[in-house]
Amino acid sequence: MKSKHTISEDKFNNKWGFVISCIGSSVGMANIWMFPYRAGEFGGAAFLIPYILFVVLIGFTGVIGEMAFGRAMQSGPLGAFKKAFEIRNSKIGTFIGLIPVIGSLGIAIGYSVIIGWILKFLADSITGEIVSSDDPVAVFTGLSGEFGSIPWHLLGLVLVLICMSFGVSRGIEKVNKVMMPAFFVLFLFLAVRVFFLNGSGPGYSYLFKPDWSAMANPQTWVYAMGQAFFSLSLAGSGTVVYGSYLKSDVDIVSSAKYVSFFDTLAALLAGLVIIPAVFAYGMEPNSGPGLLFITIPAVIRSIPFGQVFAVIFFLAVLFAGVTSLMNLLESPVEALQKRLGWSRISSITLVGIVTAGIGIFVEGGLLSPWMDTISIYVIPLGALLAGITMFWVCGKTFARNAVQLGRRRSLGKWFEPMTRYVFCGVAVLVYILGIFFGGIG
Repeated sequence: MKSKHTISEDKFNNKWGFVISCIGSSVGMANIWMFPYRAGEFGGAAFLIPYILFVVLIGFTGVIGEMAFGRAMQSGPLGAFKKAFEIRNSKIGTFIGLIPVIGSLGIAIGYSVIIGWILKFLADSITGEIVSSDDPVAVFTGLSGEFGSIPWHLLGLVLVLICMSFGVSRGIEKVNKVMMPAFFVLFLFLAVRVFFLNGSGPGYSYLFKPDWSAMANPQTWVYAMGQAFFSLSLAGSGTVVYGSYLKSDVDIVSSAKYVSFFDTLAALLAGLVIIPAVFAYGMEPNSGPGLLFITIPAVIRSIPFGQVFAVIFFLAVLFAGVTSLMNLLESPVEALQKRLGWSRISSITLVGIVTAGIGIFVEGGLLSPWMDTISIYVIPLGALLAGITMFWVCGKTFARNAVQLGRRRSLGKWFEPMTRYVFCGVAVLVYILGIFFGGIG
């Protein structure tokens, strides 16, 4: 009973602690290595228009829905789905709630490997090895091979679990309050530095010169939708569990607005740092790990004071990775606490053991198919189930009241049609098109 009481009292201190933590969960690798490439690939500024439209649409429907779902049910996904379906006298909710929890843990397993890579490159930046070592391709190939990064992988995971062990307000909230502002300050500094590199101009053209014909290409809209959907961390898990730690006097609509804005700002800042720097040294922009761990190190070796650039860059990327991984792991941790009544330390220990145990064998060739499988088939399904459950199973009156709680202005008539039909329709499209295209986020 004591552990359950502690859980119910451990909430975010205020709105801004919650907002910054949600920003921390959404700002991650999708912003840093995928957004800049997608923007350039699909028409530069022409891509930004559908992307921002989808950010607004998803932010003011799906994001507020998941936040309100967790707060209304006072539980993460496992308990929230269970309670929701009990409204309909159904016991299927526990099974459905397992899907987003499994998805969150699955992505965390792969993400923890990447955190290890980031730690290794940060260490190499501090020692200067990043500017004096062999070819970046050879370095990354060794690190990303079978069992190639076990010490760094485990070190990164342990650091994240230690941060989480202090709880919600003293752990997750405080870490995000330090790391997220630091991320934006560091990337802003880097963006200014890159602006003065000779030859960076074509990079800005790649990012922002509009190719309006791209807007006639359906794939531009498909990938803009996928980028917005995944960047805002919709999965029926992390945002739900953070919402369950939210106090009743907080305006969720306002919170979603800030999360959407700063998530987009992070993606733009990443683009302003990475792409112009890549073009300044005559390299090709690409997406995925190769951009961070091969292309950027190659650029750093040529930049004056490249070692300083490297330390700042990988430190900022580490902050984004840590805050995202905390959110991913919190879902299974909360499930063990609420469902089995375990202490937080016991829950974190078990989740850490599972994450490390599977993650070690995922290192190498299995990592990419592992992440693709979870992100294509499980993550969007969790988001879709959360949308259907909140806006259909619980009923429109329930959803409206849950979102209205803590808000002074009344929700407009837009709320029901936009959430029940438009958002759920978008979630269905993301799931189907993700399978068809082999991933769109």
